[in-house]
Amino acid sequence: MMPRNPSLRQLLGGGALLTVLACLGAGQLSHAQERRAYPSQPIKLLVPFAPGGSTDIVARVIADAMRGPLGQPVVVENRAGAAGLIGAEAVARAQPDGYTIGVGTISTLAVNPVMLKALRRDPLPALVPVIALAQIPSVFSTHPSLGVTDLQGLITTLRAKPDHYTMGSAGVGSIGHLIAEALNENLGVRLRHIPYQGQGPVVNSALSGETQVLSDQYPSSSSLVQSGRLLPFAVAATQRLPALPGVPTLAEAGYPALNRLAITWFGLVAPAGTPQAVVDALNHAAREAMRQPAVQERLARLGVVAMGGSPQQFAALISDTRVQIQQLVQQRKMGLD
Repeated sequence: MMPRNPSLRQLLGGGALLTVLACLGAGQLSHAQERRAYPSQPIKLLVPFAPGGSTDIVARVIADAMRGPLGQPVVVENRAGAAGLIGAEAVARAQPDGYTIGVGTISTLAVNPVMLKALRRDPLPALVPVIALAQIPSVFSTHPSLGVTDLQGLITTLRAKPDHYTMGSAGVGSIGHLIAEALNENLGVRLRHIPYQGQGPVVNSALSGETQVLSDQYPSSSSLVQSGRLLPFAVAATQRLPALPGVPTLAEAGYPALNRLAITWFGLVAPAGTPQAVVDALNHAAREAMRQPAVQERLARLGVVAMGGSPQQFAALISDTRVQIQQLVQQRKMGLD
């Protein structure tokens, strides 16, 4: 006679019970596999500039370190051209599945949409900020023939001959153009802006004395400054650089807005519509990568400061920078159409 309250084992029998438990276990495993489904293949990271630059180097360091947390390689692919617009638009057009992401920089996310108004293309609405990765300090230097060794000396020299001395940039509407205008606005001087085709010719013009003032990312100019071929008078950084302890930041010198503007930053972006769980997974992997001692040591050697934070914090950084640039463009009446 069957008990009034039969157990599951009594109702189904031993073999049937094992079958039910196996199905339940398979269901739980299926759910776990779904949670672990991303990523199930390598991830492509598009860098919107040519190989070998500071952004490319740092992106590769962090991408390599993200493999551990993600369990899949992050493969860097360079999509240079049009001041970073080609790479940014390639990310924006990609499938929003987390398998094509990009590096968004101060140029592509904040400078270009404001400065290159004639292009009428703003990639940000088609992108999702994932995480701010790093800040790259800039160093401001002069050709030795100018005879300037500090910021006050530069201001005195430039004010003595308005529109006589020059500063190069990678082109009209570039971050270098913006910084040249910001120098004039903040220091009360009149440097003539000379546009070139890319940052390489800009550095060469400063080395030859063709232009007298240079702003460049510190990793790119460090050897030139250390060798004395260029004389540093200020850095744009959160604090003085260990390699240049005698060179003050622009914030120390009384120009915090100029200091903030001239620090290059970049982070990860994904196509709009990427699931939040994927964005969170990428954010987590990048934060874990930047915590690795080997990554921190490599970045420190490059003079790079790791950032991190949430997607919302990266979005706020982009927005704040855009506002600052828009204000400067209005102050300088920079008609770029």
